[in-house]
Amino acid sequence: MHSFKKLTLLAGAALISVTALLAGCGTSTPAGGTEATKNTVVTVAATPVPHGEILNEIKPLLAKEGIDLKIIEFTDYVKPNLALADKEVDATFHQHIPFLDKFNAEHGTKLISAAKIHVEPMGVYSHKVKDLNSLANGAKVAIPNDPSNGGRALLILQSAGLISLKDGGNVSSTVQDIVKNDKNLQFVELEAAQVPRSLDDTDIAVINTNFALEAGLNPLKDALFLEAKDSPYANILAIREGDESRPEIQKLVKALQSPEVKKFIEDKYKGAILPSF
Repeated sequence: MHSFKKLTLLAGAALISVTALLAGCGTSTPAGGTEATKNTVVTVAATPVPHGEILNEIKPLLAKEGIDLKIIEFTDYVKPNLALADKEVDATFHQHIPFLDKFNAEHGTKLISAAKIHVEPMGVYSHKVKDLNSLANGAKVAIPNDPSNGGRALLILQSAGLISLKDGGNVSSTVQDIVKNDKNLQFVELEAAQVPRSLDDTDIAVINTNFALEAGLNPLKDALFLEAKDSPYANILAIREGDESRPEIQKLVKALQSPEVKKFIEDKYKGAILPSF
């Protein structure tokens, strides 16, 4: 396993201790007991909302299975995958398959999906307009700058009737593929985590649900336009190719796809996030 120093530089906001990171397995001693019970430590890198919240929900389930779940929180989409590829964590939980495919192609990595967990419909938000029809000519639009989420945002704007994309568009579409833009929208491309912060400086912004929730936005109440609920962009648990047969990974998948998690997602997020299992 790589050094704690390197992992700290990658994670930045890691919320677990040095000893927990470096341990190949953990021990826990029942209150008043003298013998330690050895648990297998599984470390997952995730963005805080909703992924970190969901992972925290399954900690008790995994503890019963002899798994000590450690969560490292990141605020971007690239560093968790780098940590996974470098074997500094066991899994990541923050992305959809189009993003993972693009990451693998660009970095020569062999990361795969272990399971689909939930869908986070992307939405269009604004601090300045209450209706997309009232957008002024030349309005500024913020979208994510990573390839898969940028294309996804443009497809949403096309569905909302604001633009048209070459050949109908796809996940790889860019602003250069816009063939119709009647309102002369001006596009500002930012890191996905920064898009919510642009709301005061742009007219509308297309925001990933996890970052919308972190910014205090309710997709069902605040979005001017929301991605269809049958979106193919299900968020996944990603692992290294070849790790799918590890018993602890199988237990992690089972917990994430459990009835308890389904109920948690439905009760806590009330339709803003949907189970995909």
